[in-house]
Amino acid sequence: MKRPTSLTPGLLAVLGFLSAVGPLATDMYLASFTDMTADLRTDAPSVQLTLTAFLAGMGVGQLVLGPLSDRWGRRPVLLTAVSLFTAASVAMVFTPSIGALIGLRLLQGFAGAGSVVIARAIAADLSTGATAVRALSLIATVGALGPVVAPPIGGLIAPLAGWRGVLAALAMAAVLMLTLAAVMVPESLPRANRHPGTVLSVFRRFGELARDGSFAAYVLVFALAFTGMMAYISASPFVGQVVLGLTPLLYSLSFAAGGVALVCANLVNARVAPRLGPERMLLVGVGATLTAGAAMTVLALTGVLSAALFISYAFVITGGAGLILSNASALALARTGPTSRGAGAALLGATQFALGGSISPIVGLWGDGTAVPMAVVGTCTAAAALICALVARSRR
Repeated sequence: MKRPTSLTPGLLAVLGFLSAVGPLATDMYLASFTDMTADLRTDAPSVQLTLTAFLAGMGVGQLVLGPLSDRWGRRPVLLTAVSLFTAASVAMVFTPSIGALIGLRLLQGFAGAGSVVIARAIAADLSTGATAVRALSLIATVGALGPVVAPPIGGLIAPLAGWRGVLAALAMAAVLMLTLAAVMVPESLPRANRHPGTVLSVFRRFGELARDGSFAAYVLVFALAFTGMMAYISASPFVGQVVLGLTPLLYSLSFAAGGVALVCANLVNARVAPRLGPERMLLVGVGATLTAGAAMTVLALTGVLSAALFISYAFVITGGAGLILSNASALALARTGPTSRGAGAALLGATQFALGGSISPIVGLWGDGTAVPMAVVGTCTAAAALICALVARSRR
């Protein structure tokens, strides 16, 4: 397939859809957590572990698949990964136990990492500077539609076909991803720009990038913002349905408010960041998440949390995270070269999912009948992100 010279609207849309693999694979079945717990005869922490397994797979998968795309090209690695993701998604529909489901989610996450890391690398291959910020924001906008459409779809399907029906819908989405990747995503990394060494030497790029203090700080900002959002995502089914008594459909619609915030934040960022600069927009996002986390902590501790305040928290923390993720990734990848963009994108994603995956069981074990763990983790991660953002800015 002919190498593109620019990011066309169609290619941006497909890359955004491929980047939505994470939200689709997590948000679509969140409303079914309580049903899965009863049907598989397990407990809430075990069901939350399916989310952790997926995120762990996403983290490891990006560390492997991102650098390999620097060596062998974006397209072959992408198609292999999406094919494996599709096979795992289909197998999950027929899983007999919570243990098998956790294992398949780990495999699904590993393969799904290819879509995320390579979509980000392709955008960096074909754009620079302000154009890269705009491109990554637009890709994130399309990807953010996942949290908007996935929860309502899951909430509508679950009462009719159960949680297995929800997983079947995810499998159909995976088939569509594979088709679009095969038909519309070209090779963006010419052979002349690929890493010339052995496969092992490709992975040495990790050390070179990690020694760049500014790059490392932006990676931590990116990961911490995602971790705070994951604390909300993993706890929200129990806070919304158990603590606040929302129905599965109403919970799904309330959860979609966060997806709307992601879309709005990235659309605004695509227009404003090229003019004001990604560093300023990054700080705006950090400020929003820190304010939301502190407010939710007070509400949870005083016991005055309501459905309206819960939805407002979801809107602000996910919108703020959207600003952080787009700008932090653009600033980090701007410090990589053509032969290390896949490795740079891999470090972004791996750190993101390693921290995010570690939070889910902690929040669950802390308690599923209170919003305090979700709020405290959101506040702490936002405060840490602010410190890292200031460090990154000082080292540029």
